[in-house]
Amino acid sequence: MENHIVITYLTYLPIVLLMTFLVAKILFKNSIIFILDIFKGRKEIAIPTNRLLEIGFYLLNVGTALLILKTKAIETTQQIVEILSLKIGGFSIYLGVMLFAYMFLFFRGKKKSNQRVRNLVKS
Repeated sequence: MENHIVITYLTYLPIVLLMTFLVAKILFKNSIIFILDIFKGRKEIAIPTNRLLEIGFYLLNVGTALLILKTKAIETTQQIVEILSLKIGGFSIYLGVMLFAYMFLFFRGKKKSNQRVRNLVKS
């Protein structure tokens, strides 16, 4: 029984960590364009800001993955598969929500930045 729990942990952790890494890599590679636009091409601010957002993304997601790690007693292989599907599926949904939340922040930042420019032009 305890062996089943260890197998579950050793399967779950690499999968969610890899998912987090891949999503972060794609998100923050592509988000630099938005950040540069928000900061009007000022790389000295845009690149560190993007990196800090990336670190926050990792911390939130790895922390959540670890919080939902704990599981009840597992007695069969079927339970391993069911628990893994629930945990990985739930984490996938959470990761998708986080991805869209960050995208929302980038688009909102771009919109606010453009409004500021329009307000300055009107003045």
